Amino acid sequence: MKKNVLLLMLLLGSSASIAQIHRTLDAKRTKQKIVLDGKLDDAAWQDAAKIEDFTEFRPVPNRKEDKSHRTEAKIMYNDDGIYFGGTCFEATKDSIATELIGRDNFGANDFICIIFDTYNDKLNGFEYFLTPLNEQMDGKITANSENSEDISWNAVWQSATKIHDHGWDFEMFIPYSAIRFSKNNVQNWGVNFSRRRNKIQQQFAWNPVDITINGFLTQGGLWQGIEDIKPPVRLQFFPYFSMYQNHFPSNVAGQSGWSNQISGGLDLKWGINQAFTLDATLIPDFGQVQSDNNVLNLTPFEVQFNENRTFFTEGTELFSKGNLFYSRRIGGTPLHQYDVYNDLKANEEVIRNPSESKLINASKISGRNKNGLGVGLLNAITKAQFATIQNKETGATRQVETDPATNYNLFVLDQTFKNNSSVSLVNTSVIRGGDDYNANVTKGLFSFTDKKNMYNVSGNVGVSHLNFKNKGTENSVGYSHSIGFSKTSGKFTFGINQDLVDKKFNSNDLGYFTNSNFIDHSLYASYVINEPKAWRNKVFANVGSYISYLYAPFGDIKTKFQVANYRGNFRIQTKKLRWVGMFMNFNPAQNDFYEPRQEGYFFRKGASVGYGGSFESNDAKKYSLSIDFFQRRFINFYNLVGQNISISQSYRFNSKFSIRHSIDFESRNNGMGYTTTLNDKTIILALRKVQSINNILNLKYSFTNRMGLTFRARHYLSNVQNIDLFALQKDGSLKSRADISERFNRNANFFNIDMVYTWQFAAGSFLNVVWKNAISNNSSIADRSYFQNLDTTIADNQNNTLSLKVIYFLDYLQLKPKKS
Repeated sequence: MKKNVLLLMLLLGSSASIAQIHRTLDAKRTKQKIVLDGKLDDAAWQDAAKIEDFTEFRPVPNRKEDKSHRTEAKIMYNDDGIYFGGTCFEATKDSIATELIGRDNFGANDFICIIFDTYNDKLNGFEYFLTPLNEQMDGKITANSENSEDISWNAVWQSATKIHDHGWDFEMFIPYSAIRFSKNNVQNWGVNFSRRRNKIQQQFAWNPVDITINGFLTQGGLWQGIEDIKPPVRLQFFPYFSMYQNHFPSNVAGQSGWSNQISGGLDLKWGINQAFTLDATLIPDFGQVQSDNNVLNLTPFEVQFNENRTFFTEGTELFSKGNLFYSRRIGGTPLHQYDVYNDLKANEEVIRNPSESKLINASKISGRNKNGLGVGLLNAITKAQFATIQNKETGATRQVETDPATNYNLFVLDQTFKNNSSVSLVNTSVIRGGDDYNANVTKGLFSFTDKKNMYNVSGNVGVSHLNFKNKGTENSVGYSHSIGFSKTSGKFTFGINQDLVDKKFNSNDLGYFTNSNFIDHSLYASYVINEPKAWRNKVFANVGSYISYLYAPFGDIKTKFQVANYRGNFRIQTKKLRWVGMFMNFNPAQNDFYEPRQEGYFFRKGASVGYGGSFESNDAKKYSLSIDFFQRRFINFYNLVGQNISISQSYRFNSKFSIRHSIDFESRNNGMGYTTTLNDKTIILALRKVQSINNILNLKYSFTNRMGLTFRARHYLSNVQNIDLFALQKDGSLKSRADISERFNRNANFFNIDMVYTWQFAAGSFLNVVWKNAISNNSSIADRSYFQNLDTTIADNQNNTLSLKVIYFLDYLQLKPKKS
């Protein structure tokens, strides 16, 4: 009986937390002059509201800060904005963690942070971070089921810091143009203040925070009695000018391989009202973004790349709703890029074939009003792309359209409610010119949390529609849904979920979508211990399982079972701030319907077990190391085995200069996968040896907190040696094809250099000089060593680009004549 009571307490009662405290702070207005120099010696600070007595929430919850490293701050406001300043005390100057890392990066720094919930609705917040070396970060918070934090959101504000023997002083000025609030004559804002001491990874909050409670904004205090402040006109311009010099070896007679480009354009940010903002980019230029991490893709699914274009990363919290938006679709690979090679006539060759579509312009409207309604609208237009085909004998050329002019649209409505609840509607549409099809996807989402912020029920329903203009092709309408129940607060959390996608659902035209036709059920349970004890700080344990079936028959295949998985992982943080983890999972069997690349076939795999571990040292130290290891072994199935090892090391020589190196090894000494399809439609799989290495070196040197140089070099190698070839049978088994002499080996190398000099010469204004070098080398020689591949790649044709770009920030309020 006692055991049952103990178990019930573990499952339902382990969410006990500290009593919720909501501290108050009286708003103080000033008319005195303040000079931002980090000294806090202006007379105005004497009358500002005091902020002190912070409470630790990590690693020791609910512990008061020690006097030797206490935080004393003040806050006040005037007609133009908010002033926040104070002192972060330390016993010695050496206790301060500092690193010049660049804007919007935390690095190994200490920081002070202010969080505003301007409508005091516990739903929407703005946060502003400052490091001891006066580097800024900012972001937006939305209290919903995901507890979204959008660090990519940027505002223009001012700050100053000063390090001394007793800690460091700071001053921040946040103009009203850098925040959103109502027009009420008297306002009360939710507020909290946070501090990090990174060398021992301590974090404190002015209003106590319990990290086992789902949500941060619900645990803030109140800044009360703010009077007669008015939202300003928000109209900002970011004109740019850029120059490019490119060189790529040319094999065409009369062409040198050199090319030049000079361009200019404008980004615009306009506050339509206090809630909503229009962002637009006219004649955009993304030539300076970081190079993609290209790989040899052996999977049946498309590689998903990171988005590095600023316009598509800033302020996109709303657009991620429903997982329907993959911004790389805009200006991505032309729809028919590879079709031109199938339509070549005798003696013809392709001499030009654009690898991406040209973006003409893009705009987005986003924001959230005081009633919690979030609205997001994005529109982008790309121009038609053409491949050039030349007759080898006559020299005559013709053009073939590979991508029509296309209009991309995304529309989001997201209504938040109290208790971290929300209801959303998301619609995406892709409208193409010419005879190509149009696509439309709509999804409704809901997430409801109880009053105690403990339990959550969430789900979504989606419909996709492909409209084919060719009357001979039938339109396609698909359906999907998801439903789940979870416990989201407390030491013990759990969740159960069902996901269903029918055979016709497809969101790939503006989203990233791999496969349809499945119904999955999943379950997880987690337990965390946050109170430090003996030699450890924190313990985290998680177990889970899922099982997947086809939703509808796949050709004439009778079985619907895809895969089942059972997993568990365990992580612990020691008192020396090191993380150690281990994990294991088991797949009893698997029917792979996607590896064959042809409907009506599947690959029957045997049972397998995966296991591994991880280690992370204290990243606040000068030298830090992280290691991840994973191995999967198949049981009595062709002796298949594979390993993944990732090693990352970094060293900070001082606050200005650091180096980081990471290397990933992927080894399949005995792997099995799709190789080719013969002319008679026979699907060939190979028992193969795959060796892949991803080697990245990063160097960073910061001259000041406004000027820095970064260098990134990446070499990726993957070689595939096919040992034995097999024909896939209808029942999922394999039959030897030793009669095939061609091995279909592959060897792929990608080498990139990105070197960037950045100077922020004025608030919001930047000068960037970028050198990029790109090389690719592909062959069927799969037995070369790593260094032979590197030498061969570097000796191949290189594409070098040197560019300069100047972005200047103009604010309407600065341009507008001031009244006397």
